[in-house]
Amino acid sequence: MTSNNATFLFHDYETWGVDPRFDFPCQFAAIRTDENLEIIGKPISYYCQIPNDYLPHPEACLVTGITPQQSLRDGLIEAEFAAKINRLMSQANTCTLGYNSIKFDDEVSRHLFYRNFFDPYAREYSNQNSRWDLIDLARACYALRPDGLVWPKKDNGTPSFKLEELSKANGIEHQDAHDAISDVKATIEFAKRLKEAQPKLFDYYYDLRKKQRLTR
Repeated sequence: MTSNNATFLFHDYETWGVDPRFDFPCQFAAIRTDENLEIIGKPISYYCQIPNDYLPHPEACLVTGITPQQSLRDGLIEAEFAAKINRLMSQANTCTLGYNSIKFDDEVSRHLFYRNFFDPYAREYSNQNSRWDLIDLARACYALRPDGLVWPKKDNGTPSFKLEELSKANGIEHQDAHDAISDVKATIEFAKRLKEAQPKLFDYYYDLRKKQRLTR
């Protein structure tokens, strides 16, 4: 892993529902690290005000513990929320990543930026930037190089790749699952465990995050 002052931006959203196309974010958290996964910036957490013409899913409020009243009291308007996040993700040489982020969090970002007149894709490729997702690395480690980590099982015997269950099985503190900042901290610690257990696979998978590398 060689680059010019490259950094990881670990991030996570909490949302009012499960569909990034129609549901809105209520919290964003991020922590920046260097390529050795050492934290180099203060934890960042923003709340976003719920739109006046939108009803949240009650289950989402129960899971996150965030209420519409709290978002209106502590949150930013969505345009300001989007601007702050876009600025973080657009910093040169940033690899934005999370856990299950390509399927969910990145889609939240894209729709958020589009709604607020930011380019929804530029932060993923411009200025030597990129995006990455640790969940597929975890799956690859389990399938190809399982040594060095504990892999929890579901009741039916298949592996569970839920972050909170992987954290518990591997001794990672994750007391407030579905709080964005807690999820980010757990993701960083799990990334460290993956890298310590299988450093070559970690670097190989990281190197394949850009499509240009895949076509060589």
